Amino acid sequence: MSEASLAAVTRVRQALAEAGITARVMELPASTHTSVEAAQAVGCAVEQIAKSVVFRRADTGGAVLVVLRGVDRVDTKALAAHVGSRIERATPEFVRDATGFVIGGVPPLAHTTAVEVIVDGGLLQYREVWAAAGTPNAVFAADPRQLMSLGTRLRVAEPLSAPRTG
Repeated sequence: MSEASLAAVTRVRQALAEAGITARVMELPASTHTSVEAAQAVGCAVEQIAKSVVFRRADTGGAVLVVLRGVDRVDTKALAAHVGSRIERATPEFVRDATGFVIGGVPPLAHTTAVEVIVDGGLLQYREVWAAAGTPNAVFAADPRQLMSLGTRLRVAEPLSAPRTG
């Protein structure tokens, strides 16, 4: 593992500990870049993957991170209504600059800048979900209710997602 990757995973471990979240962080030889790859690597259903998708607010230019089930896609109209701003897809460079992590490794915490994090309520049906832990090969397992309780994070009563079709 490179020095940068090790630092990213360490930052996630520290943030989990500081948040009081008991989580198993695993660094895997296989890629966990996609939800399907992550589910295969840890032996869970794709629905239990807490996928991170980053958007850019049109009004402030700030980052919005939506954490949702691996089988879902973000309903961008519902997200825009929820945050009160038009949203745009984030470029890989924007994701890295805003979160400090590369696409495929963005966790729901430990970001290098203030990121608005929204955890989709659809994850609450599971006892355990798996989220990225800083690199495309690192994941952690946690109770989704713990993710919902992260300090300034927003809680979502109605899902901002729709099942992926086709």
